[in-house]
Amino acid sequence: MIARNTPERAAARPLAAAALAALTVAVLQGCASPEPRYYTLATGAIGATGAARPASATAQPLWIEVAPVRVPERLNRAQLVVSDGNPGGVRLLDQSRWLSPLPDEMRDALSQQLQTNLGAVDIYQQGLSEVGTLFRITTEVVRLDAEPGQRAAASVAWTVRRLPDGNLVSGRTEAEVPAPGQVDGVVAAYRQIVAATAAEIAAGVQSLRQQPNTATAR
Repeated sequence: MIARNTPERAAARPLAAAALAALTVAVLQGCASPEPRYYTLATGAIGATGAARPASATAQPLWIEVAPVRVPERLNRAQLVVSDGNPGGVRLLDQSRWLSPLPDEMRDALSQQLQTNLGAVDIYQQGLSEVGTLFRITTEVVRLDAEPGQRAAASVAWTVRRLPDGNLVSGRTEAEVPAPGQVDGVVAAYRQIVAATAAEIAAGVQSLRQQPNTATAR
């Protein structure tokens, strides 16, 4: 029997093609990976906090230089790295990423906190050379880990060196804070750790400010 090309059959062809195209799109959408979500340790614009504002028009600003933060190579990734619940085990959260490399995120967040706490001006990469007394701040993340829904902990070594006389103070911030929920809780906990570190560094800066400056006393 020879199949006849009836009007009904011809009309059904576009409908079948459209249904097939819609099915293909649905399958492709189902297979596509969701867009990653990006996180930052920064808490807002420095200018909004009133930081880096001298007490008067003639006051000498407090100059600081926050150097890039050193972090373990295993953490220096675009993805957030968290514990997988097993001793020494970690997992990379492909859908949860840092807006900037983690060393930059930590440096910028520390700088914000210190400028706010001290009313200071961070001259890092600003091209300023003649600023009088300068407090150079270096930090190294010795440990940083988190268990989503449980806790986040860190050990951060830091040094404040006063220039030009070279006097310094150093310390280590040990912190452990709750990290409720999932990734949002981990990032919030990391922000608390940065704030605790900045508070201890600020105290170190203030202690150096109270010591005689041997470079200017000569």
